[in-house]
Amino acid sequence: MKETIIQFGEGNFLRGFFDYFLHVMNKNGLYDGKAVVIQPREGGKCGLLNEQNCKYNLYLRGIDKGEIKKKHHFIESISRGIDPYKSFDEYMSLAENPDLKFVVSNTTEAGIAFDDSCSFDDKPCKSFPGKLTQLLYKRYKSGLSGFIFLPCELIDNNGDELKKCILKYAEAWGLEDSFVTWINNENTFSNTLVDRIVTGYPDDETAKLHKEDKLLDTAEIFHLWVIEGNFEDELPLKKTGFNVVWTNDVKPYKKIKVRILNGAHTSLVAGAILSGLETVGQAMGDETAFAFLNKAMKEEILSTIGENEDSIAFASSVFDRFKNPFIHHKWRAIALNSVSKFSVRVLPTILEYKEKNNKPPKCLTMSLAFLIYFYKNDSPEDAQSVVEAMKNDGIADILKNEALWGENLSDMIDAVTEYYNKIDTVGAKDAMKWILSE
Repeated sequence: MKETIIQFGEGNFLRGFFDYFLHVMNKNGLYDGKAVVIQPREGGKCGLLNEQNCKYNLYLRGIDKGEIKKKHHFIESISRGIDPYKSFDEYMSLAENPDLKFVVSNTTEAGIAFDDSCSFDDKPCKSFPGKLTQLLYKRYKSGLSGFIFLPCELIDNNGDELKKCILKYAEAWGLEDSFVTWINNENTFSNTLVDRIVTGYPDDETAKLHKEDKLLDTAEIFHLWVIEGNFEDELPLKKTGFNVVWTNDVKPYKKIKVRILNGAHTSLVAGAILSGLETVGQAMGDETAFAFLNKAMKEEILSTIGENEDSIAFASSVFDRFKNPFIHHKWRAIALNSVSKFSVRVLPTILEYKEKNNKPPKCLTMSLAFLIYFYKNDSPEDAQSVVEAMKNDGIADILKNEALWGENLSDMIDAVTEYYNKIDTVGAKDAMKWILSE
């Protein structure tokens, strides 16, 4: 089987996401190609990947249509792993392979970044975009067409940002204008949005079944991949049955994900911790916490962003995902940097709700009160300046602090103060019950 895809990243996520998709497409006879995996950083897993002939076990586990399910796959969609720090020439030789059409990547949120310490003569460049520019320049010199880039890094406009970095290297290294023209005309950089929780190597009986497999991977059943453009003819993901959306604009889908999935986490995190709940699963099993989140989701979040087929289906999937018994997602981990998360994930819904209804949403306003109470009375992990402001200032000054929220929230002082005092008087759990009874 030919190598048709260059994959930057050998970690759990891509092996539980894209390599799984590729494996199923191949098994169903809808695609005929494998991925050659490039290790983006020193000290990665490509050596281990090659030791196992690039094969590993994957378990998808979770709640699907109300039922607990566990599905096993033996993944065989990777041809080989290349460590460019040890085999630079092998890496660069990929530029001369006309069968390679796609570049898929997940190099962490910090991976798509320009590093001015990189040189064209490095073997290889330290940065991911630098390595790509080296490879692309050789492909340009070989007279071949470019690639379709499908970056999976969790940053806004990931395809656009990757292209910007490559063009910046071309300029910094003094590469010819015709190469820049080739980058622009012969390559496609798609912005994408990915969603799947990949939990990696398990710590339960599943590991005992595959003691020899050091690359054993686990993930939730749910998945979503939104891609700008339409390459279904070359990469038949939808035909295979995957939850893939080809679109002209990722932004509406990202808004749904951030406001619903991330917004649900952030709106409940402080209240859950203050109620003595350790994990998301525990909160879903708690009658009060579940009812609070359900009310916030249906009456405030969905009603604000717009109830349509996509948003309703995604909201429904969120509760199944939160109930997944195979994922032990701790609230304290979710609580990291909660103020900035709240300003991005929840506050826009509050502001739009207020504009639409001429009053603040009760549950999400209570979430803000929970957040302030948590920072004042617990041990939050956040920037020191944020922690100090939240802990030392009064509620009015906190809400007026545009450095925290990007907005002056003084019109919410009365409501947040009332809710804060209720938490202080009756406790977090009874404060949720009070809101539910309103």
